[in-house]
Amino acid sequence: MDDLDDLIPEWLPLPDVAERLDVEVSRVRRLIEEGQLIALRRGSPVVRRVPALMVTEDGLIPHLAGTITILRDGGFSDEELLAWLFTEDESLPGRPIDQLRSGQRGEVRRRALALAL
Repeated sequence: MDDLDDLIPEWLPLPDVAERLDVEVSRVRRLIEEGQLIALRRGSPVVRRVPALMVTEDGLIPHLAGTITILRDGGFSDEELLAWLFTEDESLPGRPIDQLRSGQRGEVRRRALALAL
């Protein structure tokens, strides 16, 4: 788990995610249940938190939900999935999360599908 904190320095508690998205916390919980966001228990106090880079000023990053679904269907745990999204990949270049944030889903999805097989 400590490795994730090295890869993902900023985590948001669910009320902060709700504020950024301008929705109720119950809606954020539903987004997590639906697989559109990932939340893990971390921090002090230990509460469910979402990586800050999964949320932009305009909402959720594009194509995140589909990528989450592909990796979960491939057997990835949420921790493994987050580690993959936030780890540098020289062939992309950069991290998959950064590619998704810039709207570049094609190569990220191809790699996710290859890993999920």
